[in-house]
Amino acid sequence: MTRSALVVDDSMLARHSVSRLLETRGFKVESVSSGQEALDRLENYRPSLIVTDMKMPGMSGNELIAALKANRRTAGIPIIIVAARQSGMDVDSEARADYAIYKDIDVESQLDKALKALFGSGR
Repeated sequence: MTRSALVVDDSMLARHSVSRLLETRGFKVESVSSGQEALDRLENYRPSLIVTDMKMPGMSGNELIAALKANRRTAGIPIIIVAARQSGMDVDSEARADYAIYKDIDVESQLDKALKALFGSGR
């Protein structure tokens, strides 16, 4: 079974980097640049995983997560937060997400740990 992911980040470079990492791990990836675009896309798309930045213009990652958890159709989709350490955000404080990683510290190994925790060792 092919897993799918939705990557949400206003940074094109971050979206591209995370998307490529997920694709090399067997995910079919779609990406959008804002929280509102993510909600619109999720009307017709049910990914196995959502990876979101927290600081985005318009709708923040916190607001996106709140909207996802409030909707019974999206509430069960695992969420990985990807945040910059210098943002000052304590990613561990966002309890509604399933996993949190910092985008400025070896994203690849952190993403592998998150995927193993969420989906087991057999990618």
